[in-house]
Amino acid sequence: MTRAGGLPQHELTAQLLRITDELADKFHGVFSRETVERFVDETHGLLDANATVKTHLATLTARFAKQRLHDYGRAQGLTKVEVPQVLFICVHNVGRSQMAAALLEHHAFGKINVRSAGSQPSGSIPKEITDALAELNVPLTQAFPKPLTDEVVRAADVVVTMGCGDSCPVYPGKRYLDWEVADPVGAPLHRVREVRDDIDRRIRGLLSELLGD
Repeated sequence: MTRAGGLPQHELTAQLLRITDELADKFHGVFSRETVERFVDETHGLLDANATVKTHLATLTARFAKQRLHDYGRAQGLTKVEVPQVLFICVHNVGRSQMAAALLEHHAFGKINVRSAGSQPSGSIPKEITDALAELNVPLTQAFPKPLTDEVVRAADVVVTMGCGDSCPVYPGKRYLDWEVADPVGAPLHRVREVRDDIDRRIRGLLSELLGD
């Protein structure tokens, strides 16, 4: 039987087992192996359902499962919270939310935890967007569209939505912002630069508020 990415079932099972082993070691004393295994299996299913290119699905599963476990621990009060966390959400998580996350990471120098997600994640990040960010020496080479999950919202201190409608769950005690930003996907490079600069101004303002500068 062949599964996601053309892998035989036994190879997929071996990959997911290896990821579970590594994350169970990393989160030893925080989560049980059963919890880690559940997150790994669920994460693989989420990415497999939304990915258009599945060549690196195992690598992305490992990265996203690790992030989700960090957020779950933060939301449950199981891990130490040292800096604020900001979540950016758009529809497909290949444009505005990815740009915002990359810019905030660039400016925050580790003083903010940054996440991004899509209410309907799909596609890949257009070259015009990576090029526009590269002009500011902001890399976006490791980013990929991620689905919106409950723990990432619960773990966030600030949730910034950009055209994702009412799909984001609302929890008390969090700050919600809705930024009206043009969609850069499909736009020519000069328009993408305008969107980039608009988001960058908003990011600088938000960062100043969060850090009290």
